[in-house]
Amino acid sequence: MADGNTDIVRAKATEVAGLMKTLSHPNRLLIACELMKGELSVSDIEAGSGVRQPVLSRELARLRDEDLVETRRESKAIFYSLKDGRLKQLMEVLCLAFGGMAASGLPPR
Repeated sequence: MADGNTDIVRAKATEVAGLMKTLSHPNRLLIACELMKGELSVSDIEAGSGVRQPVLSRELARLRDEDLVETRRESKAIFYSLKDGRLKQLMEVLCLAFGGMAASGLPPR
């Protein structure tokens, strides 16, 4: 790694470590993977991730508190989406590294 890159990483290390700590919980990681599909309702996230409603609510609240997801209310339904483009990039890399396929459904280049 070039010296300039090390300085950049050093400046952002605490922020990156916090993000990784938040994603280190399996349920939050599953939720983020589901949200790679785009905006989803709570029931869609539950169905796709397998995380049950009470736990899902707690984990979504944590992701909201960390400013990683955003919400939109439509009547009684709440829709979630990934807020930060860097999180989308990270999730794409994780899907490629561990699943052999991009979250977009495309094989790696």
